[in-house]
Amino acid sequence: MSNLLVAAFEYLVNNFDGFLTLLREHVVLVLVAQVAAIIVAVTAGVLATRNDRIKTWVLSGGNVSQTIPPLAVIALVFPFVGIGFNSALVAMWVYALLPIITNTIAGIEEVEESTIRSAEGMGMTEREILWDIQLPLAVPVIFAGIRTSTVMNVGTAYLAIFIGAGGLGDWVVTGIQLFNNPQILAGAIPGAILAISLDTVLGAVERTLDTQTATAAEA
Repeated sequence: MSNLLVAAFEYLVNNFDGFLTLLREHVVLVLVAQVAAIIVAVTAGVLATRNDRIKTWVLSGGNVSQTIPPLAVIALVFPFVGIGFNSALVAMWVYALLPIITNTIAGIEEVEESTIRSAEGMGMTEREILWDIQLPLAVPVIFAGIRTSTVMNVGTAYLAIFIGAGGLGDWVVTGIQLFNNPQILAGAIPGAILAISLDTVLGAVERTLDTQTATAAEA
């Protein structure tokens, strides 16, 4: 096993320029998909807490998006957006929605009723309560969903190679086709490190947000 890891490291070093290109493609896919997912999912989650019918539709749509395999989404959308970055982006965006939607709804609905009633007693409007109280208190929960979604999408981005969008999956799939285990590991291990690193960083931010929210609530 150690010899295989050494061979994988040597392959990466010998093809470092190509690795940087694939890593950049991978990271860009993840970041763009996540930003788009955050914008849509948080908005949908907020709307869902305002109306039960909307909530039913939003959660149903989120559950469907999670159950459809990313490759199936790619197959459905590439006739409309073409082969390459856009198809992979749509698939990753769809797959990233549910954790953020559910956590947005949960975070807002977990705000204590007494807190809302106090705000209403102070003359705050429903919109002011949402923006000044519910959303700030829900931020740690929402961020936990973003963290989960981001780590999941690091893995999903490996499928981008099947639609010609590049990423670290290029080395993994090519390595499998050529029975080149060092190439497979050279593509797989950086992705695992990237996922762990993002999870660690986002986890630290989440804990900071938890502390800040708890302090604000006590104040």
